[in-house]
Amino acid sequence: MSNAAHDTKRRALGKGLDSLLPRVKTAPAPSSAETEGGKPLEIPLDHIERNPFQTRSVVNGDQLAELAASISANGVVQPVLVRPLANGRYQLIAGERRWRASELAGKKTIPAILRQVSDEQAMEITIVENLQRADLNPMEQAHAFERLSREFHMTQEQMAVRTGKDRATVSNFLRLLKLPESLQKSVETGELSFGHARALLSLENAVEMEKAAKRAISLSLSVRQTESYVQGLLHPERLAKKEPKPEPPVDPNIREVQERLQRALGLKVNIEDHEGRGKVIIEYGRLEDFDALLEKLAEE
Repeated sequence: MSNAAHDTKRRALGKGLDSLLPRVKTAPAPSSAETEGGKPLEIPLDHIERNPFQTRSVVNGDQLAELAASISANGVVQPVLVRPLANGRYQLIAGERRWRASELAGKKTIPAILRQVSDEQAMEITIVENLQRADLNPMEQAHAFERLSREFHMTQEQMAVRTGKDRATVSNFLRLLKLPESLQKSVETGELSFGHARALLSLENAVEMEKAAKRAISLSLSVRQTESYVQGLLHPERLAKKEPKPEPPVDPNIREVQERLQRALGLKVNIEDHEGRGKVIIEYGRLEDFDALLEKLAEE
């Protein structure tokens, strides 16, 4: 890949929000502060109303507490995005976790940027902002893409451009909506991973999917083992004589560290430990993920 092409691809990542934020002059706000070129304002938390277009359905309490502790120590690093309402209050567009964590931290105000946008623009901004985060569960992402398609009639290619993701990634998330409701819940709670769900979708039959999912969960099958099992159902003649064996259990301390690293980096992390010696494997699927990892490590 040429340097020019690489730079163009990198600039495309994350440009979705910029294209949705018109920098127009806002109506007078109830605060004495004024918006000047997007400069953040300190707005009372109790003057802000929750975003009715929010696509996030699950908020991790432990992560929210960690963010609240960080805000207590360092303040809110990135301002939230709000729009003025006719009743003299504000409506949150982006930054719900920061807003809720600030309340949890006992803050009275929060830095915010004002934008005068329509209901449709506010909904689109909210969905795109959520999709550009790494901590949405797969079903939340699937429903967010579906809303972009349904509400704004976007093609998969258009959604990919807006969110900085590959078109194939968009397609794979949308396919999750074909899962039975019970399996969608399992993916949402983390009982089944995105990889497990993709393997199960090859069956294209709700009853078979649920049976295969139950087996994968009960035997703690890895994604690869689940794929092999599904292929055996699709092609019985290829089914191996040996049953897939569950992977050895992961030490709870190791699992906790893996999860902390995954939350911090937004990438899948695997730790192989053997009596105090081992290695940390960080998986990335795109060049942009690798660049973001390098920048995060350099900051640390």
